[in-house]
Amino acid sequence: MILKISNLSKSFGPIQALRGVEFELRRGEIHAVAGENGAGKSTLMNVIDGILKPDSGEISLDGKPVKITSPSMAQQLGIGFVHQEIALCPDVSVAENIFMATTNISKSWFMDYKKLEREAVQVFRQLSKIDPSVLVRDLSISNQQLVEIAKALTLDCRILILDEPTAALTETEAQTLFGIMRTLADRGISIIYISHRMVEIFDNCDRVTVFRDGQFITTRDVADIEPGDVVNAMVGRVIDNLYPEKQAQSEKSDEIILDVRNLTETTRFRDVSFELRKGEILGVAGLIGAGRSEIAKGICQLEGDVTGEVWLNGEKLSIRNYQESISNGMVYLSEDRKGDGVFLDLSIASNISALNLDQVAGAHGLIQNAKETAQADALGKKLGLKCGSLSDPVSSLSGGNQQKVALAKLLSVNPRLIFLDEPTRGVDVGAKSEIHSILRNLANDGVGIVVISSELPELIGLCDRVLVVREGRISGQVSGDDMTEENIMHLASVTDADAAVA
Repeated sequence: MILKISNLSKSFGPIQALRGVEFELRRGEIHAVAGENGAGKSTLMNVIDGILKPDSGEISLDGKPVKITSPSMAQQLGIGFVHQEIALCPDVSVAENIFMATTNISKSWFMDYKKLEREAVQVFRQLSKIDPSVLVRDLSISNQQLVEIAKALTLDCRILILDEPTAALTETEAQTLFGIMRTLADRGISIIYISHRMVEIFDNCDRVTVFRDGQFITTRDVADIEPGDVVNAMVGRVIDNLYPEKQAQSEKSDEIILDVRNLTETTRFRDVSFELRKGEILGVAGLIGAGRSEIAKGICQLEGDVTGEVWLNGEKLSIRNYQESISNGMVYLSEDRKGDGVFLDLSIASNISALNLDQVAGAHGLIQNAKETAQADALGKKLGLKCGSLSDPVSSLSGGNQQKVALAKLLSVNPRLIFLDEPTRGVDVGAKSEIHSILRNLANDGVGIVVISSELPELIGLCDRVLVVREGRISGQVSGDDMTEENIMHLASVTDADAAVA
């Protein structure tokens, strides 16, 4: 046993985040930690990494009690932590980010950038082809996540903590990471793997520990438990179906909400045409970088010089910017919730009103708190938002409730069409089920819903029809019995040239 935690507790004021937690990690195992947002997983990992100090309890490494007082001490003890939230320095290079800890303790007056880049190339050889000389701010979210993982791999770890590491990765990148994890485990490195994705846990982990409401619930060998049992232990109740009923054949409508014709942006997508009908949820699949998000952003005029035609409810639109898109009833939910979706330091009520302050302003343009609170209260109840007070900052909420605030912000302008980019990324299984039901109810009420997701089970379970994007074009669509992971991946990855060779 390399790590043992006994009777550990941690409070934040009146909130008991951890209560008498027990946890054991064996040498060379991949140990999954599962639980809803707010279950205490991240708090426990922050204690192990020295970011937080426990109120009581004991941590032992190799059978010896230790007090981990800082992340640097954790690193010295052989503990590496890849956080869910990306924490890189955007204005320096990839190589500098990877070796920042090393260069900080170096006594040299000068930095050998070429040496850093050569060493970074060696690290990335097992991960992905990323230019170590580029600035981090110029990388995609998925590549930034790979840089975070590369940083951890350069440490001389005995214990590696990975918190939702695949949330922003492509399927290919994720599979590469899983191979690296198994190689590390075979070398005797112990891995704590936090994930909401049952398929990842059951395909790659040896044991799973479940937490709920800050308490240890169970630890089981993955071979001896079913995914449904883990989910039920996480939420404390039986979840029979993660996805609501789809649109029945008799309910299908010929009424077109969105009609996109020959949409083109010279560098990222071209000749994109599709329709969205009333009552359906339309999914958009494709490998990261294929142009999925760019198409949605182009329709809403968030970025790019876009040509083509966009018709909404039979009306041809001519919009120049996102504010005009909002005014016409089209809104976009960003995949980067904490960067673009919500204002973490502002109150819940202020976030929800942010897209249209006129709705909560008085005669002289000043925000009326009573109006703002009433709006937030109504939308919060509609979405099942769980919070202490509407005046609390959004940062105080779980990931699922932060996502509900981001969605409430869009609903505050009474949209006719919503694009949702990775709407359940980093959200626990219970909140996922709630968000899926919310989206189906919106579609049933006549709101156009387009869901972009990297999780194929989500697209298949939630959507009535799925468009597949490959290299900036619509390569095909699937529906009904043809909506399988194999068919979607074929359309996403097989080029015309590949098909001809086959």
